[in-house]
Amino acid sequence: MNFNHFDENGHAVMVDVSGKQPTLRTAVAVAEVRLSQGILTAIKSGGVAKGDVLGVARLAGIMAAKKTSELIPLSHPLALHSVTVDFESDDAAGRITATCTVRALERTGVEMEAMTGAALAALTIYDMCKGRDKSITIGEIKLLFKEGGKSGTYLREKLP
Repeated sequence: MNFNHFDENGHAVMVDVSGKQPTLRTAVAVAEVRLSQGILTAIKSGGVAKGDVLGVARLAGIMAAKKTSELIPLSHPLALHSVTVDFESDDAAGRITATCTVRALERTGVEMEAMTGAALAALTIYDMCKGRDKSITIGEIKLLFKEGGKSGTYLREKLP
């Protein structure tokens, strides 16, 4: 299998996408945060001392998606047209799922931007709640969906 981030000498390179035509790209990724009932209740009721946990986590996820090229080596800086971060809580399971959706008219995919956004939203939830409980865990970070570009559409599972 050939990886396109290496040249013929094995050196890491940024893939040249200048010859590609821009297409509408969309990606959806999720990150799972597992936490106690007490913390989940505090988040939902606004009882966390640091403030609006999900509001701040949403902003962190959006900002992270926009800065992906500064964080992931060899990724391209992209002009993102839309970034959303949404949360779903499952009280019985003690879980919050952060979902990041990214869209852009670009020459390369936006999967890493969506995954970075979801991951940083989850990390921000941890950061804002760690004073009450350091046992919070961040679980699966995964791509659920992508479309656009040469590789076509990918669907892991039914979208929320």
